[in-house]
Amino acid sequence: MRFSLFFFANGDDPDEQYRLLIEASRFADAEGFSAVWTPERHFHPFGAPFPNPAITGAAVAAVTRRVAVRAGSVVLPLHDPLRVAEEWAVVDRLSGGRAEVAFASGWNPQDFVLAPERFAEAKGEMRRGIEEVLRLWSGAAVERTGPGGRSYPVRTFPTPRHGGLPLWITAAGSPQTYALAGELGAGVLTHLLGQSLDQLEENLAGYTDALTSHGHGVERERVCVMVHTHLGHDRRRALALAKGPLMAYMRSSLSLFGLKSAAPAGDGSGDEALNELLELTYQDFSRDRCMLGSPADALPLVETLAAIGVDEIGCLIDFGIGTDEVLHSLQTLAELNRRCADL
Repeated sequence: MRFSLFFFANGDDPDEQYRLLIEASRFADAEGFSAVWTPERHFHPFGAPFPNPAITGAAVAAVTRRVAVRAGSVVLPLHDPLRVAEEWAVVDRLSGGRAEVAFASGWNPQDFVLAPERFAEAKGEMRRGIEEVLRLWSGAAVERTGPGGRSYPVRTFPTPRHGGLPLWITAAGSPQTYALAGELGAGVLTHLLGQSLDQLEENLAGYTDALTSHGHGVERERVCVMVHTHLGHDRRRALALAKGPLMAYMRSSLSLFGLKSAAPAGDGSGDEALNELLELTYQDFSRDRCMLGSPADALPLVETLAAIGVDEIGCLIDFGIGTDEVLHSLQTLAELNRRCADL
């Protein structure tokens, strides 16, 4: 099992968020982590420091030498594939060939103010966009229409350091998305927010079937699961530090956890019922689908994920705990990373 660092941004101070990104990336690079993932988030305080993973990826590339620099994810229907190919070729050059990209179709209608005409067919747009990015990455030209209706064959520059872009597909719980990743021979980036471990196992079986049925070898199988993570040798302190921020994270992402207010607003009963639901959901989620507390607390989940075919855990570290506390906790995480290398 490999560990990587995953950023999703639930902090109030962008400057502190960027300090955490840079210092944690340096640590990951020195301590043998596999990658650093940064997301694409738009038009909301939640995730506000991360509107473009190519920009944050370039920053990570500049301060590291070994870790893969990954987008987690590029919401491809929001962008022209020409720009995606250009930006990530720059990241690939800056990093010495360490760029990797997970693509997502997107789901939030507000994000699609950037490309409203693509919302209805976002999954198809993502697939078409991936095909075009891969052609451009390989050095081929694509046709574009310019002023006056004139057609131009366009190639993108700079050319990337390596001719093959390591490709990932971001999946939640849809079996069709896992099947698409298998069809393309791509890795899968997923999480445990909207699916149980049993559902994940079923989806990964479908992914493996799709890989083999489309002629891809098992060596192409790559699965990274994002997991909320905060570890320390003082178990009680680590759990206490994580609970408040994780509860706030859950409140700000109610739809991801299937939660809605249980009563109309106005008399206070709705907030009380929601708080009770959040507490129950926190207890369930933190017990079985997070790495919180001590390394011993985290090990059963690592072993379970390894047993169902996961080969990397993307450790989501920035869900609201203070920067210095997170940076201090990384040493414990690095110890677990070394311990789990042979799983």
